[in-house]
Amino acid sequence: MSRKDNAVYCNCCGRRICGEEQEIRASFLTIRKEWGYFSDRKDGQIHSMDICEACYDMLVESFTIPPEKEEITEYL
Repeated sequence: MSRKDNAVYCNCCGRRICGEEQEIRASFLTIRKEWGYFSDRKDGQIHSMDICEACYDMLVESFTIPPEKEEITEYL
């Protein structure tokens, strides 16, 4: 994760996503992957990253199979 000085930075573009605690509501994706056995040279590693919404959109556009989407009717 790119979190320093109480701020969150996008691992793709480096842009500051949010800073203060009250700004943490900014839209971004956090990924945390624990690699186990049978990975290609990543056994026992944990990879964490934050991706801003703009970089997420660009990444998803490159997918051959798009992610599944669901509509929610109530926001928390």
